[in-house]
Amino acid sequence: MSETTPNPGQFTAATLSEALPYIQRYDNKTVVIKYGGHAMVDEALAEAFARDLVLLKHMGVNPVVVHGGGPQIAKLLERLGIQSEFRDGLRVTDDATMEVVEMVLSGPINKSIVRAINKAGGKAVGLSGSDADLMRVRRATRTSKDPDSHVEQVIDLGYVGEPEAIDVSVLNLLTDYDHDFIPVIAPVGFDGEGKRYNVNADTAAGAIAEALGASRLLLLTDVVGVKDKSGELMREIKADAVASLIADGTVSGGMIPKLETAAGAVKNGVGGAVILDGRAKHALLMELFTEHGAGTIVL
Repeated sequence: MSETTPNPGQFTAATLSEALPYIQRYDNKTVVIKYGGHAMVDEALAEAFARDLVLLKHMGVNPVVVHGGGPQIAKLLERLGIQSEFRDGLRVTDDATMEVVEMVLSGPINKSIVRAINKAGGKAVGLSGSDADLMRVRRATRTSKDPDSHVEQVIDLGYVGEPEAIDVSVLNLLTDYDHDFIPVIAPVGFDGEGKRYNVNADTAAGAIAEALGASRLLLLTDVVGVKDKSGELMREIKADAVASLIADGTVSGGMIPKLETAAGAVKNGVGGAVILDGRAKHALLMELFTEHGAGTIVL
């Protein structure tokens, strides 16, 4: 082989060498990852995600996964003939819907993620917000303005909760180097009376990231990031600017709770929150270990 002929091994070695400063940055740091959307239902992406989590653990990062499951919940609700609606990006949850939500999130979805990580060589442990008093919640309240009367009206979301208190003692135990587990959390919490609530996965991930003092909160979505009104990707957004982006209509629908979560997490001590495209294979690695990252970061 000629000395000038590119060697694939050299490319790999160069990539690893260039990643060294980023590997050092996240050594023994906690990264909370909200996992959902297309990345969960595409088999190849799900397998790559699991492998990337195991790689992060071996590189000294402490990943904590909080997963969603909207499409899977919707599919089972449809099969059972249970009607469901969304308001401001949040699922209205009655008793029958809550039964399905907990069954799907804490059951097949959670365990499928755990199995994938374990198959890739990791040691995953499945939890819900109800385990070890991890996530106490309060009933969520929302208001909307009537377009005709302009009067504020309270929206009843049913059994939708907002995190009120997070106890991360079980997570600290699991992520300790002596144990080396990867927690996988279903966003189902409970209130002081023991009633169960559906919690938006982005919101749950943000609250857990805050409680852990995470270096990064990564919100995987089915879009490349946050776009401005001209359709261009916004690489960086200041946390204080989020409210105005929502008010002027730049951000709408399901992106609202994501950006609100990202901004709130940053204001409460998380090092940075990133909204990135979970459809891109190895999105986690690109965000954490390359110069340009991926998606939109809120600082």
